[in-house]
Amino acid sequence: MPSNIVLLPVRRVLANLLLALGAVAPAWAEDRVVLQLKHTHQFQFAGYYAAVEKGYYREAGLDVQIVEGRDSEAPLREVLAGRAQFGIGSSSLLLARLSGKPVVVLGVIFQHSPYALAMRQQGGTPDIRRLLGKRVMLGPLSAPLNHADELAAYLKREGVPAEHLFRIEHSYDPSDLIAGRVDAMSIHTTNETDYLDRAGFLYDVYSPRAAGVDFYGDNLFTSEHELGAHPERVKAFRAASLRGWQYAMSHQEEIVDLILAKYSRKHDREHLLYEARQMVPLVQPVLVEIGYMNPERWQHIADVFTDLGLLPRGVTFEGFLYNVEPGRDLAWLYRIGGGAAALLLLGAAIHFALLARERRRSADAIRVGEERFRTMFEASPIGIALIDGACGAFSDVNPRYREIAGRSEDAFASHNWLDFVHPDDVAGWTLQMQQLAAGEVQEFRTTLRLVRADESIVWVEASVVPLRAGPHLKLCMIEDVTDEKKTEELIWQQANFDPLTQLPNRRMFLDRLQHDVVKSRRDGTRIAILFIDLDHFKEVNDTLGHHQGDVLLVDAARRIAGCVRKSDTVARLGGDEFTVILTELQLTERVDAIAQNIIDSLLAPFQLGQEQAFISASIGITLYPDDAASVEDLLKHADQAMYAAKGAGRNRFSYFTPALQVAALNRMRLTNDLRSAIKGEQLKLYFQPIVHLKTGRVHKAEALLRWQHPQRGLVSPLEFIPLAESSGLIVDIGQWVFNESIRWLQRWRQDVHPEFQVSLNQSPVEFQREGNNYDVWLRALRQAGVPGQAIVVEITEGLLLDASTTVADKLLQLRDGGIQVALDDFGTGYSSLSYLNKFDIDYLKIDRSFVSNLAPDSSDMALSEAIIVMAHKLGLHVIAEGVETTQQRDLLAAAGCDYGQGYLFDKPLPAEEFDALLRAQADALAPS
Repeated sequence: MPSNIVLLPVRRVLANLLLALGAVAPAWAEDRVVLQLKHTHQFQFAGYYAAVEKGYYREAGLDVQIVEGRDSEAPLREVLAGRAQFGIGSSSLLLARLSGKPVVVLGVIFQHSPYALAMRQQGGTPDIRRLLGKRVMLGPLSAPLNHADELAAYLKREGVPAEHLFRIEHSYDPSDLIAGRVDAMSIHTTNETDYLDRAGFLYDVYSPRAAGVDFYGDNLFTSEHELGAHPERVKAFRAASLRGWQYAMSHQEEIVDLILAKYSRKHDREHLLYEARQMVPLVQPVLVEIGYMNPERWQHIADVFTDLGLLPRGVTFEGFLYNVEPGRDLAWLYRIGGGAAALLLLGAAIHFALLARERRRSADAIRVGEERFRTMFEASPIGIALIDGACGAFSDVNPRYREIAGRSEDAFASHNWLDFVHPDDVAGWTLQMQQLAAGEVQEFRTTLRLVRADESIVWVEASVVPLRAGPHLKLCMIEDVTDEKKTEELIWQQANFDPLTQLPNRRMFLDRLQHDVVKSRRDGTRIAILFIDLDHFKEVNDTLGHHQGDVLLVDAARRIAGCVRKSDTVARLGGDEFTVILTELQLTERVDAIAQNIIDSLLAPFQLGQEQAFISASIGITLYPDDAASVEDLLKHADQAMYAAKGAGRNRFSYFTPALQVAALNRMRLTNDLRSAIKGEQLKLYFQPIVHLKTGRVHKAEALLRWQHPQRGLVSPLEFIPLAESSGLIVDIGQWVFNESIRWLQRWRQDVHPEFQVSLNQSPVEFQREGNNYDVWLRALRQAGVPGQAIVVEITEGLLLDASTTVADKLLQLRDGGIQVALDDFGTGYSSLSYLNKFDIDYLKIDRSFVSNLAPDSSDMALSEAIIVMAHKLGLHVIAEGVETTQQRDLLAAAGCDYGQGYLFDKPLPAEEFDALLRAQADALAPS
């Protein structure tokens, strides 16, 4: 028996004697000490809260104040300064010790570090080397000792040295990664991953353990000064803290409620429970006694620091690790007189009695330890099983493992671990177990599926480590992650598929197209991209409602998918736009047949409740590699080809040609020129007279826009108005036309006729634009002293079919402001007496197609007469457009038409010339 076991009772006897004499009192009985945390309150420090709440510190004679940390360096700084006696630090404490800072690690709380890197998921196989040259948050740029050392070692081993990254000051805010302000950031796998999952953000996690960099996580430490001055206080604090940790890991929900009630509500209960669950495999409370430190692991950490150039080779860290039962210093015995010798004899006399007591105590400790292990094994919140790696038999299984696997105790006795693994996961699981048995890996962690007795599937995250208890014995820990997997699948589904049609969305479409382009380049085959736009879909939405429009889109998606192979891709980009990728093409003849088949299938009526709807499709087609080499150009060219099909009459397909690109460039340049046309005073206002047929007088005119381009000359409205509509410039242009018209109206109502009226054409895009109301117009009319009746707004019949409140509200606003409304090109659109009666319309303009062929007893004459009679019955005035002959004028006048407009009277004139025309008319009519 070693001598220190004999002498241990002697020291106790001496202590008892001294206490009996009142020579000493326990210096630490009422001691106040400070524990400095490295972050804000959260479950990461649960054991210390438990030690306070359960009275473990109080029983040890300690009054402990737990202080939050503002940065990860706070514990080291505060402990060395003496403001705190204890702190929580990472494995970088080893660097501090070897740089001359007198720190002592009392125990390891996290057997594995929670630090990792999170990077936005980019599709394909995760690759840490994608970080080269990217923006990364690794830790505080000003702190030399922090977890960035651990991650730096990992990156170096993976061929991504930290100096090749663009480091950014760490904000510790996951939203920076979600918003793309940074490409990757260091995280705690117990913390930030929860917030990334809640945001539905897709990410990859890269752990240093994957490259063999296995650091300890949180470590309880103190200073040499504290240990030397108060060794018993240190011992008592350590024991109470570890006792608190054992309680916290077995009573997670209770400690979560304690944190929320007494420490912090920064994180919600769900997050704190998530953190607790994630800590179990890191702390490993069942497998390893909390606080246990392995000097060999610390040597591994020192070797990693050496590889980083932070430590010289061969360093020792003597005194860094706390010795729970240090060797006794016996020198003081030789300085004690005869009384000490007598006490030594007394110690020898009772040696055998004490030895027997120590043996009983050891046996009790072993029994208690076994009971504690069995209790924690049975009550563990994670599934634990001992498996024979050679034959796969189960040696021991805890209740939680049986519950997750959905099997009875007897089933585990008669089956091996492969019997419960999903067939698709057997190969991967077997390979990893073989690598573990061969010593190629020290442990592994994987996600796989287990098949329960009722044939249902459960997803588990499994960790497997070898045990020294037997050559083939493996410890397998599992957690049920089925809900997390379902959430991941739902998030992935929502991120990649259209929720209405269940077709791939734009994101998935682009990913597949990129993949198909790479494969086509390798195989030497072609790809065709079909860009499909449904014609007249808006009318269905407007007339039957968005719900029926959605029904139509689902049916259209089904019809399009039925026209292609399963290996082809059909996607919905949004709205009524679909795309198709046709792969592995040798010849392009099949593309024509498929495109025509899609067009034909969409021509069949769509049954929408009690109604039927009819649409068609315009399809643009581009080929890879014939038309473009990049995905962006392929999509752009397909879009151009689709607009060419629409422009050619719809219900057809069109291939991309270089001429389309030239036309697109011309449109883009013309649009850019149009942006500066207003400021450059290039827009001109022309007026065409509207003649009162009975008197021949001109008291009305239609304002018409012209664009005098500095290089192209006069640009037709038919060319630039569509560009203005698509670019949104039509609103600014419409306001300019209104302002110019008001300026001339003031003049003509004063000098020509007090009721002079100007008609302004309103684009449907301009009229339907949300937020574009007539308040500005009405205010300008009041300021100019011009009544609303001086303006007539000309709209098309199609606008009245829009059942939206926007159109109705704007018509109501015009009426309330006194502005009149004319229905342009009447008879060529969706003529309906119901909307003439529903809305306040003041004028009908008979389209020139009826007027051009007017002749007595002709059908056009009969239609024109019918329109005039109907309009007058409804209290409307009629204006005939395109009057070019005296016969047309006379026939219209005889039929009762109120006004005429056309080249017979005059062509559209610049404002100045029209002003001169009006003044000449006024002079001619003036009494002599």
